Amino acid sequence: MSKQILQPAGWAAPRGYANGVAASGRQVFVAGQIGWNERCEFDSDDFIAQVRQALLNVRAVLAEAGAAPEHIVRMTWYLMDKREYIARGREVGQAYREVLGRDYGIAMSAVQVSALMEDRAKVEIEVTAVLP
Repeated sequence: MSKQILQPAGWAAPRGYANGVAASGRQVFVAGQIGWNERCEFDSDDFIAQVRQALLNVRAVLAEAGAAPEHIVRMTWYLMDKREYIARGREVGQAYREVLGRDYGIAMSAVQVSALMEDRAKVEIEVTAVLP
């Protein structure tokens, strides 16, 4: 995959994401993944546990296409509570690094929503990946 980070001249560098990414190759679209296991059951109501599980779910779906975390170019987080996301940012980062590695060349968005389709879900993460 050819991947170019888009950083306009004079802009402050973002922390933990890229302002934009240009990529060419086979596109893989991963539907929003929540923090439940492969049986569609929640093992925890803890926010970080759900983040970790949602990221593991993303990684598993990517693997079905022969993709890996380094192929991710776009990621969107839907959060029930932005304050918890911000307050637990270090733990979010740790879970991210443990599951997906240290590639921050990903265009990311995060939004707080009023509800997710599963009542116990605290986060939903969707990604786009590009393979060579």
